[in-house]
Amino acid sequence: MHDALDDAALLIAELLASRWLSRRHPRVRRALIDADLWQTVQDRLALTGLRLVDNIHADHVCVALLRGAETAVFGETGLNANNNAHLPRDAVSLLVLLWSLIVLPKRERQAARAATAETGGQAEMFTAERPLPSAASVSPTVSYKALLADFGPQLGRKTRMDGNLKRLETLGFIQRRGDEIGEGPLLDLLLDYDALAPRILEGALGDVLARTRQRAEADTDAAAPEDRAAPAAADDPDEAAKETAGPPSGADPHAKDED
Repeated sequence: MHDALDDAALLIAELLASRWLSRRHPRVRRALIDADLWQTVQDRLALTGLRLVDNIHADHVCVALLRGAETAVFGETGLNANNNAHLPRDAVSLLVLLWSLIVLPKRERQAARAATAETGGQAEMFTAERPLPSAASVSPTVSYKALLADFGPQLGRKTRMDGNLKRLETLGFIQRRGDEIGEGPLLDLLLDYDALAPRILEGALGDVLARTRQRAEADTDAAAPEDRAAPAAADDPDEAAKETAGPPSGADPHAKDED
């Protein structure tokens, strides 16, 4: 007869079965505030070469291999590969591009909103703790049509890109909602922000992101109604009538006024 499983064992079982869990899951929420439960989960996962992956900027948690177990599992060849999910190179390029267009702006928005909330609460006598905004509330989406138009030739064109998007969606990196591509549960968990962000911002993709941001701002400005200043009314109605009527009939509009 099996012994009853405790919360740590149940949380690990659910993580392994589901691949990821929301931070709002009851057992995950308890583990995030119970240091003993969190450490118990980490210790038990470590016995099997795994670790619990959490990120305050993401809305989910998942498990991943410990660094020490990677060599034993993948070998030197696997470690030298650009990924262990059997993604082709163009799929990896697409993944990095989508990570850049979704995660980098999302983290900027999270930091900006958190800073605004902190500044606004300085006048309060008893300030409450304000967590970072959830990823779902600030994570941008990428238009499929815009992605295909801008990067289709570099990413294998429509058929190839559609296949790679399906792979990334199956792996949990992205979510598709019609024409919109959004953040998946694992996009901000399994890609190392500290290692990847500097390379992107200081590399070739930095120019791509700058152009994308400028285009988004231009589209926003174009969509906003233009404020057109109404012509100022003349103080003298007769002067206004003269300006509206123009020069008198038969007068030479090019003639100069004589003193």
